[in-house]
Amino acid sequence: MAENQFYGTGRRKTSTARVYLRPGTGEIKINKKTFEDYFPNQALRMVIRQPLQLTETSNKFDILVNVAGGGPAGQAGAVRHGITRALMEFNADLRPTLKSAGLVTRDPRIKERKKYGQKGARKRFQFSKR
Repeated sequence: MAENQFYGTGRRKTSTARVYLRPGTGEIKINKKTFEDYFPNQALRMVIRQPLQLTETSNKFDILVNVAGGGPAGQAGAVRHGITRALMEFNADLRPTLKSAGLVTRDPRIKERKKYGQKGARKRFQFSKR
């Protein structure tokens, strides 16, 4: 295992990503699959590459990711958040750049719980006067 690797945990909705940055050529592996195989959607790939392009570190690191939970969009957001945190561990001077792009803040939106006496989180049972 590389002695100089940088770690970041990213979360979005119910997804959690463990991201390891290692010096390399820019290869991205997600759950032991290639980047293109795991995320065939071009828009999600663009979302994940955002912090790397912003800091101009696309070809400096090999990225190894373990991601679980949620769907493709949530997982992509979690990976992006993890990459951002790992980059800040690599170089704290990158934080203002990443912060101004809104990549440092964790997206707090999660599913609201179902309440008792109701059909769902917000939906009520049908009301009838008689």
